[in-house]
Amino acid sequence: MLFIFIFTVWGQENPYCKIRVVDDETGRGVPLVELKTVNEIRYYTDSNGIAAFYDPGLMGIDVFFFVKSHGYSYPKDGFGMQGIRLHPESGQETVIRLHRQNLAERLYRITGQGIYRDSVLTGEAAPIENPILNGQVAGQDSAVATPYRGKLYWFWGDASRPQYPLGNFKVSGATSDFPDQGGLSPDQGVNLHYFTNSDGFCQSMCPIVKEGLIWIDGLVSIKDESGQERLIAHYAHMRSLGEMLGYGLVIFNDERQEFEKLAEFDLNKKWQCPRGHPLLVKEGGEEYFYFPMPFPTVRVEANLSALKDQSKYEAYTCLQKGANYDGKNSQLAMEKGRPLYSWKTGTDPINPAEERKLIAAGMLKKEDVRFLPKDVDSDHTVIIHMNSVNWNEYRKRWILIGVEVGGTSYLGEVWYAESDQLTGPWKKAKKIVTHDQYSFYNPVHHPFFDQLNGRIVYFEGTYSMTFSGNSYATPRYDYNQIMYRLDIGRIDDVMNDD
Repeated sequence: MLFIFIFTVWGQENPYCKIRVVDDETGRGVPLVELKTVNEIRYYTDSNGIAAFYDPGLMGIDVFFFVKSHGYSYPKDGFGMQGIRLHPESGQETVIRLHRQNLAERLYRITGQGIYRDSVLTGEAAPIENPILNGQVAGQDSAVATPYRGKLYWFWGDASRPQYPLGNFKVSGATSDFPDQGGLSPDQGVNLHYFTNSDGFCQSMCPIVKEGLIWIDGLVSIKDESGQERLIAHYAHMRSLGEMLGYGLVIFNDERQEFEKLAEFDLNKKWQCPRGHPLLVKEGGEEYFYFPMPFPTVRVEANLSALKDQSKYEAYTCLQKGANYDGKNSQLAMEKGRPLYSWKTGTDPINPAEERKLIAAGMLKKEDVRFLPKDVDSDHTVIIHMNSVNWNEYRKRWILIGVEVGGTSYLGEVWYAESDQLTGPWKKAKKIVTHDQYSFYNPVHHPFFDQLNGRIVYFEGTYSMTFSGNSYATPRYDYNQIMYRLDIGRIDDVMNDD
């Protein structure tokens, strides 16, 4: 369903000039394109790729716009200026075509205020029910989502609101319909139906403490002892970004529409819990939940009793049974001169940064690592920070979509990798999204949106100035979720084994 708005100002039909920016390959509107005048007036295209331009004194004359967008390019003129001269007139439309350098295509913003603001101002159709403001949410951090009881359930970390700088710090949530059950196709958008308070702002979904922040991840749907489907998540009780006060499990109360505390865990056993974006895998007759942090090196049997018992969590590691990672003093399990990776309880998992340190200490050889994929274009090692992992039927492999730490933008470079085995080795990676001094952290691939047998995949991430070193936050887009689409067929050749 398309929602159409007509905008009238000062007695005339529409004062705005509609500037539409499109992908020169697909013809689709490109969100998040900056159009800047020579006197530093900035406009940003909305999720339809539209900027509504009206500025007294600049209508009906030639105006130069610098054109800039993450992962897209526009030709430079003879003076090296990357932009275009337009002649904006009220009620008229002009089109700018950008070349996409990203392999993945930016589709739309999922959360926040003014997702289709400029479309509304210019009378353009919007595909979602609430194109201007939904749940009174101005910004939302880090999404987790899962199918549950016939719908898609979405949860986020901190949420900001228009009314005051302090918002909701104890989880916000929403539901949406599946695309084949009344929901939008994922290339169009997501109609979010927020859980809200009486004042219309998104309610606290996990009010288990009075002070501090609550974040959740490790979201799974599982049957309880009575056979009822329940929603379980890992919670972290935070005083600040780097200080955890406690953590454990919460369970969703469907009548109260909020999470309640289920189990409190030992703070000294921080990896023995559900984390990240879990995946359910059947192996050896047993079902396990695997937790990529960033790679799937932690697992537990897929039942409620095991989820609540920290002693049941296993790590995939090359450390000796019962050992902790201790830099160059780490005790490795070796067999015939090579590290022996296996599943163990009570033993630290090994992450990419630790593998790299063990190489530097001469304890691991480069050919023995499992979680340090190489860029197929430059052969440099890609250090994955956060990601999701899922089986891909099109490639017949496990695929990873994750953000690099310390790349050309600190947390803004998104990579695709794949492996025949869930535990690796993950050998190759291909950059699919780049950002210019901006973060796009905690990306997550949504397999419930896959199309063409997994050839087309959809993923989102948090677009934020945080950690980027950038002092200018993109209006409306900053601290919100943006959806991308990747055609894996475009990178078949480079990902195939040599």
